[in-house]
Formats: sequence, C-alpha cells, structure tokens
Amino acid sequence: MIAAVILSAGESSRMGRPKALLPIDGRTFIEKIVEALRQAGLENIVVILGHNAEAMRQKIAHLPVTILVNPGYKNGQLSSLQVAVRHLASDENCRGMLVHLVDHPYIDAALVNLLIQRFEDSGKLIAVPRFRGKRGHPVIFARSLFDELLNAPEDQGAKAVVNAHRNETLEIETEDEGITLDIDTPELYRQHVNGD
Repeated sequence: MIAAVILSAGESSRMGRPKALLPIDGRTFIEKIVEALRQAGLENIVVILGHNAEAMRQKIAHLPVTILVNPGYKNGQLSSLQVAVRHLASDENCRGMLVHLVDHPYIDAALVNLLIQRFEDSGKLIAVPRFRGKRGHPVIFARSLFDELLNAPEDQGAKAVVNAHRNETLEIETEDEGITLDIDTPELYRQHVNGD
C-alpha cells in the first residue's frame, strides 16, 4: 500500500491566506488534491497541518483524510514530512509514500496512477515526474528511505535523500505542466487559477 501525504502546515505568508482553502474549479485546493488522490485509488491520505491547525482542522474535517499536526512547522517542510513518516512507519502494510504539496493544485489522477505503477514495477526507491526537464510533484519515496528522511539535514530537507539516491530515482516524463505549478503568491493565483 502506498500512502499519500499532503503537506499543508505553512503560514501561507506570501499568499496572505491559507493556500489549502483557496478556491479552484468550484472547490478548494485541498479538496481538489484529495479528490485526485482518491480517484487514483489512494485510500490512506494523511494531511499535515501546522499554522492555525485547529481552525484548519475544522475547515477540512469533512474530507476522508487522517489529519496530523506538526507543532514544529516553523522548522520547515522537512519537519512536516517527518511527522508523516513517523506515523506511516508504524503501519507494516505501507510500502511507501506519495508526497504532495498543497500549493500544487493541478494534480492529475491518471498521472498519479502512472507514477505508482511505474514505481512499483521498477523497484526503484524514488519516483518523480518531470515536465520539460523540470522535476515536480508528487514524489514517491519507498519505505526503505523512511529512516533517511527522519535523519535528513534540516537545511537540505528531502532533497538530500533524493540527491543521495540518484541512481535509484525513476523520472517519469509528462506533458502535464501542473506538476511544476507552485501557486504560492496572489500574482500566481491570478495568473494560473483566476485566469483559467
């Protein structure tokens, strides 16, 4: 079983309001992401909250997800990922985790399916999509990397683990630009979402 992890703990300071709750296509960023993950057959979806966690928890309580809170979210994205890893490590059926960011709302269920299938077929430790030479999200990490993620240097985050396993990383080419679209400012929101 591959579990999905959505990192949504940051302050959204550049956006000025919670990115998870931004409207897109008649729903919110996080609803759109969860919907795509469910369509791809992922049933174990974990959302990591941090800033204003209790208020956020109430706003997403209707979603079919497990909500975890990272009290140390100000330490950066890696600290949120580590909260998820500790939670998933206790589940012996979890063979890996698919990590997605809440400010990447353009996630496609078919691509998620392909990523998982190719990851499992390849036996590689990491799978990452690539659009015209640029890597994006979601990224899959095998369970065997959980300890390395827990011990990764804070200043480098998960990139340190990816860089240490270049030969064990599967890149999947896609024409889906959504994998690289990081909507984290009002300008980008207007450009990519309001301007649809």
